[in-house]
Amino acid sequence: MKPSQDRATSGGRSSPPGREAGARVVTIANQKGGVGKTTTAVSLSAALAQVGCRVLLVDLDPQGNATSGVGVRGENAAATVYDVLVDDIPVDDAIEPTAIRNLFVVPATIDLAGAEIELVSAFSREGKLRRALDTAREDFDYILIDCPPSLGLLTVNALTAADGVLVPIQCEYYALEGLGTLRRNTDLIQANLNPALEVVGFVLTMHDGRTRLSQQVVENVQKHFGDRVFSTRIPRSVRLAEAPSYGQPITVFDPGSRGAVAYHRLADELLLRFRPPDLDQGRLASVAGHEGAGT
Repeated sequence: MKPSQDRATSGGRSSPPGREAGARVVTIANQKGGVGKTTTAVSLSAALAQVGCRVLLVDLDPQGNATSGVGVRGENAAATVYDVLVDDIPVDDAIEPTAIRNLFVVPATIDLAGAEIELVSAFSREGKLRRALDTAREDFDYILIDCPPSLGLLTVNALTAADGVLVPIQCEYYALEGLGTLRRNTDLIQANLNPALEVVGFVLTMHDGRTRLSQQVVENVQKHFGDRVFSTRIPRSVRLAEAPSYGQPITVFDPGSRGAVAYHRLADELLLRFRPPDLDQGRLASVAGHEGAGT
């Protein structure tokens, strides 16, 4: 479905040519499963949309949980990210509106599981998603990409398409396991495919301030990554776990919950740290103010 008639217009804004134009593309990646990638992709997208940013969520995980998490059924969509990558259809034809104003999604289905094999022989296969999204950048402030828990060709496409990578880290034992591999792959992609790629930051998820383990993980992550660690910590929360079963982000499902407040604070931090070049300063100033919650 082509949502141009439903999208907020760009208001005639002009952008310099090149990768800096239009939306900031943020890939949410960590090859470990269960660290909160999809929850962060869905909740952060919704929080940004609710403060007035135009947001496109790209579901690049064959499980399709980001798609269902914003209330869209991928199997009912006219086209999905699989069609964009494998059949080269325009990304506009795969964009679906959601029930949340300013938030749109490129859905995924289980068909995407075969894309890595089908793309093996494709020309310039690592850049297929980047080329597809370049046509949509002017219509959005942020494009967030939810990755599968692997470092395969889908994640390589996401990193090649991105301006920055955001890494969720679960506050559990072995939290730092595998991050060295992710950093090496990020460095390789930066050197060979996407010189503009940078690490936006690390966000601590499933944090429980009552436990010594969570505090030790926080200290270790801050020791390794310093000011690249977002100050917002996403709490372990039953309400966060329940929200996907209702097809709603936590900011809609339970707006007053600790998880919702935390993701609004994370959105504020992202806006300050990684603001789109064309985002109106007045609009940015109007969203600050979720201080003191969610820690």
